Amino acid sequence: MEPVNLAIIYYSATGTVHALAQAAAEGAEKAGAHVRLRKVAESAPAEAINANPAWTRHLQDTADITEAGHDDLTWADAILFGTPTRFGNPASQLRQFVETTGPLWYQGKLADKVYSAFTASNTAHGGQESTILALANTFYHWGGIIVPPGYTDPIQFQSGNPYGTSHVAGDGAPGEVALQAARYQASRVVDTAALLKAARAA
Repeated sequence: MEPVNLAIIYYSATGTVHALAQAAAEGAEKAGAHVRLRKVAESAPAEAINANPAWTRHLQDTADITEAGHDDLTWADAILFGTPTRFGNPASQLRQFVETTGPLWYQGKLADKVYSAFTASNTAHGGQESTILALANTFYHWGGIIVPPGYTDPIQFQSGNPYGTSHVAGDGAPGEVALQAARYQASRVVDTAALLKAARAA
């Protein structure tokens, strides 16, 4: 059987979610998947970006990462979305990308894929779970198969979020617990997608 194709599609302003996305890519590749790491387009005004040196620096540091397109969604057997929390919701940049997918949804090209999500907020209890659940609303509409990490691995009892990997950015860059949780979540997504792919091929 062909390996699972996993698209990791994320938005990151200052690098926190990007670090989680990179860890997820590591976990997925270790699980045997073909991985596309894709950022969504930046739509914030230049004056907002330039007012935050970390934001400006991260844009420069990730200039070589390919922007997500519809082809990444149709290619993938599984899709892992990453976003900062914005008032308990996904960032508008990620939503803007998602809201261009109507034609794919209408053609049924987003159905029956495995979906999962991860996030970061500036403070503890800053809307992490509601952000992941908000993305799940989209997955329901697409007819997706939602695979959360749950409490299915010892790392989950340390990270503490069964909905998806999350991190408090106000505490600094993601540490090993959050990074390992992201690796695990991605590997679980890949393993589940592999089972589905094998069953469909049988």
